[in-house]
Amino acid sequence: MRSVRNVATVGALATLVLGTTAVLSTTASAAPNVTPQGVCGSAYKTVNSAPVGSQGTVYLTYNSANGKNCVATIRANPGAAKSMSTSVYVPDTDEWAGDSGNYTSYAGPGYVYGRGHCVSWGGNIGNVYVSVENSNCAKFKEHRVTEVR
Repeated sequence: MRSVRNVATVGALATLVLGTTAVLSTTASAAPNVTPQGVCGSAYKTVNSAPVGSQGTVYLTYNSANGKNCVATIRANPGAAKSMSTSVYVPDTDEWAGDSGNYTSYAGPGYVYGRGHCVSWGGNIGNVYVSVENSNCAKFKEHRVTEVR
């Protein structure tokens, strides 16, 4: 993904030099078929997900080799940049990671060490927000909330 971003950055700079304004984000890709593994890394397997209305999905992934969770919010239909976020939190360790901004196709990645811990995670696309508390552990029952603000 980094090479896609570098190519996009070079193209945008060329556009700016030619006198046209381009808007870029530092973590969003213009690629139409973004996957959780494309955002987080090929070793990360999807372990949970939550729809963000009809606009996209927040994915929770896990890498069993390093014990880390990764979260990414991916739009169903990439397009003009809009407000997006993604976050993951481990209450036991108070470790948090996330990303937010105006993006064309995805927000993220956010990584935390989660082996053996419950995780809380979520994200937004536009005015639709999703949060999942106490996920992926036997200790608590998962609690999901979707709201339009």
